[in-house]
Amino acid sequence: MNIIIIEDERLTAEDLKDIITESNPDCHVIKILSSVKEATEYLGSHPEPDLIFSDIQLGDGLSFEIYKQVQINVPIVFCTAYDEYALTAFETNGIHYILKPFNEDKIAEAIEKFKRLKDSFHHEEDNSLNKVLDLLQTRQSENSGSVLVYQQDKVIPVKLKNIALFYIKNEVTHLMTFDNKVYYINKSLDEVQQNCGPDFYRANRQYILNREAIKEVSQTLSRKISVTLKFDFEEDILVSKEKMTDFLTWLKA
Repeated sequence: MNIIIIEDERLTAEDLKDIITESNPDCHVIKILSSVKEATEYLGSHPEPDLIFSDIQLGDGLSFEIYKQVQINVPIVFCTAYDEYALTAFETNGIHYILKPFNEDKIAEAIEKFKRLKDSFHHEEDNSLNKVLDLLQTRQSENSGSVLVYQQDKVIPVKLKNIALFYIKNEVTHLMTFDNKVYYINKSLDEVQQNCGPDFYRANRQYILNREAIKEVSQTLSRKISVTLKFDFEEDILVSKEKMTDFLTWLKA
């Protein structure tokens, strides 16, 4: 099994490499990458490994940025120095987190779990990271009506009923809760729209609104609808005149 490690601390990466290879003779660490930029360039121009061990917070950004830029068709074990909050969120759904400092048993467990996960998707000829994440998101939504969000190195579920809106800022999808907490979510608004249900409306290319977050609406001089939320929000939210009837029908539902 060929493995790539993405980790910006060289000693940590070497330690992880030693634990992997000493405990698993069939595993070979073929490359250690230390940044989002380096990993994106390498993965975009070299054959894929069988498995990736990836730190989350790298010197030049979150490693999730790598997987948004490059199509990865192999499972990934994410590594974090934080507590077991993220670990709990993922272990029961087939995506594994390993806490630093690395533990030999946890690494062996992760490798075995991803072997089983890969095999489970083999009959469909698609075991991509996106499919794995989509499966996790689907299960999370079915079980609790939640979406997974990123907060520093943690991944946590946020219930849909607590989300006021989803929006794009600096080309990244965020959500804001009714208590004004803001999180990053590793999905496009198109993907969010498919899973957030009838209580949410796609106002335009930048915003998806929860009906319960809307205080009032008014018509502008350009015949667009201006939406006022029940809390302060720094941007103006407009609905086009083409969507006006549909939007108002949804709003009064």
